Amino acid sequence: MGLFSKLFSKTSASEPLIDHEIEGDVLSLQIVFAREFQFDATALERTLRGYSSETKKGSCQLLSGTLEQGTPLGLIGWGPHVVRVIGFNQPMPSATVETCVGPAHYDQQRKAQVRAHAAHVVLFYAGREESRLEQYVALAVIAGVLAEHGAIAVLNEAAHTSLPAAVFAKSDDITLDSLRTMPLPLLFIGMVKYEVEGTPGVWLRTYGAHLLGLADFAHLASGHDQGEKTFGIFANILTYQLKSGARFAAGHTAQVGTDTFMKLRAPDEQEYLLDSDHEIYVVEFASASEMNTGTPVTA
Repeated sequence: MGLFSKLFSKTSASEPLIDHEIEGDVLSLQIVFAREFQFDATALERTLRGYSSETKKGSCQLLSGTLEQGTPLGLIGWGPHVVRVIGFNQPMPSATVETCVGPAHYDQQRKAQVRAHAAHVVLFYAGREESRLEQYVALAVIAGVLAEHGAIAVLNEAAHTSLPAAVFAKSDDITLDSLRTMPLPLLFIGMVKYEVEGTPGVWLRTYGAHLLGLADFAHLASGHDQGEKTFGIFANILTYQLKSGARFAAGHTAQVGTDTFMKLRAPDEQEYLLDSDHEIYVVEFASASEMNTGTPVTA
């Protein structure tokens, strides 16, 4: 039993959700609001139960008095999933917000709204599900629930990325299966572009893959126009690893297109922007003929 469950057991006559202590890194998403909180446990629970057939028996419990104090503490979940909710009626640190909002792929008007947010909630996974992907899906569902209660954006600090909260709100296009199959670099992993003075081209690198048990990837592209193609390749590689359990290492090669191959190498010492406490590989692309003849690999 986690700390929140112990608090509820002392203050509630009903049987509370039970949170659990997670070994290793705990998955988290941060949710920002344009205004101070207006929601309550009953309304959140109703929205959760209406989100999907999988969540129709969901539950939400907020610790008495915490919402009124501007620091709501609670648990929300269904089935094996339990999510700790910790709220603050104040903005997130601006540097953290910029790390997630600056490189994100949505319009500047929405980014300005996110930067000007007034309150935020931090979600921590604390359920029994062992699959890290399913844990992230559960967090995304709660983000979608909060989108109907004033949330304007979902941030993933560990992945250096964010998305508008409306992306996850209940709709005909959003199901738990669609969350399970959406490209990983959209939110669960991030992809950031860097221009380095004196280095032609644009570096593209991922963040947060280690939280799914995967390696991060980086590629020095010839220009910004290669971003979409690189995103697609990275998304496919990461999904393949997650589903198959396969793992790459420096020197490995793989076919990633009809006539496109990739080769992995460790970052060079001078590639300082690739410094990481976690596994990361530089991806270099080549045609079949280049792979066979030993021609230097280029973007």
